[in-house]
Amino acid sequence: MRQYLTEFIGTFFLVLTIGLAVLGGTPLAPLAIGAVLTAMVYMGGHVSGAHYNPAVSLALALAGKLEPRQLLPYWAAQLAGALAGAFAVRVILNQTFAPAPSGTAPAIGVWLVEILFTFALALVVLNVATAKRAQGNSYYGLAIGLTVAAGALAGGGISGGAFNPAVGIGPTVVHALAGAGSLAPLALYILAPCAGGALAALVFRFQEV
Repeated sequence: MRQYLTEFIGTFFLVLTIGLAVLGGTPLAPLAIGAVLTAMVYMGGHVSGAHYNPAVSLALALAGKLEPRQLLPYWAAQLAGALAGAFAVRVILNQTFAPAPSGTAPAIGVWLVEILFTFALALVVLNVATAKRAQGNSYYGLAIGLTVAAGALAGGGISGGAFNPAVGIGPTVVHALAGAGSLAPLALYILAPCAGGALAALVFRFQEV
């Protein structure tokens, strides 16, 4: 249970920070997001592995770093945390938010950004937090947080910068329930990150040989 509580808390603060930073209009939103993820990874890494992302959990399960029976409970905790975080933003600001792809970028570009940066994130997590040769390092949280910050800075304006099905689902559902948006983007924010996570697991298995 402590693992799932940790996943809930970490995902909650990730989504809360995303919402407050984006709706606040700060140009430093990607850095705030990367910073809170770094902090939450150090907070929960020794308890749950600090995934806070269903695509990362999928990558770890496919790579043999997470027991398959734990995958659904991890997903449930992460989605609950994302929904709670999005709802907290609504309470604090009386506004909702949701990631959305650019209206001018080609569809293939939007999908590739979500796939590639989730692939990068999951591969970083696998290598810095689970690889035997990297055990005991002190930089794993920074590596993970900086990957997300880089993805948000480079690709956020193209795809919406979710790189995480929980970040896609939680805010989008709360946004839609408030009558401010639709559920149409969910296919992108579920399928593309999961594809990136699965690809990362395949590459990691090759790296570990």
